[in-house]
Amino acid sequence: MQYTASPTLADALFPRFQSGSRVASLARDLGLMIGFAALVALSAQIQIRLPWTTVPITGQTFGALVAGGALGLRRGVGSLLIYLLVGMFLLPVFTPGSATTSGSWDLHFILPWSGTQALLWNISSGGYIVGFVLAAGLVGYLCERGWDRSSWVQLAMLAGTVLVYLPGLLWLGYLIGSGWTPPGGDTPLSELISGSTTLDKTLQGGLYPFIVGDLMKLLAAALVLPAGWLLVQRVKGKGER
Repeated sequence: MQYTASPTLADALFPRFQSGSRVASLARDLGLMIGFAALVALSAQIQIRLPWTTVPITGQTFGALVAGGALGLRRGVGSLLIYLLVGMFLLPVFTPGSATTSGSWDLHFILPWSGTQALLWNISSGGYIVGFVLAAGLVGYLCERGWDRSSWVQLAMLAGTVLVYLPGLLWLGYLIGSGWTPPGGDTPLSELISGSTTLDKTLQGGLYPFIVGDLMKLLAAALVLPAGWLLVQRVKGKGER
């Protein structure tokens, strides 16, 4: 079923070049995707590490939701794929990593830069990074339908957050149940995360600690997009006077 995509917030803030050149248009879109990939990388440096799980609380979900909503389906997915590939093969843009839990809380806020470069299957949070790509795509699709300019934006962000958790929890549960040991460590993941059964460990290590924080992040993302559209309308209104 085909649909007509509405202009996204990025299109309103950064209009296409008047030349109509396809190369110029592609360069603009690539620049936007790289820019929002950098936003996700920056948000990954906001981290709270918990004493009972190797999966930390980060700002990445917020960055992924905003990227999808601002860019739309294709560019949102493209932006998060850039982030994923850069983090796997080029630069330490994933959140600061740890093969073990320290038994204490730890906070990192942007500087000094302390990112991680790793293959997704070598980190317990790898499934969540895949989820960021899916979430950006879904939120982008819904915002192309105008959800970012109505009360539906909160539902779009909630749906995107759920998509982050699905592959994240499935991958974490698989690693716990398979007896996987993080690279650089000598203790199986199942012993690093609190809980009794594999399901209990998966939920305690990958879901329960993050619910409140992710609700706050999705609400923040749901405020950013309408606020961006309001700014665009005000600027255009002044320009037309």
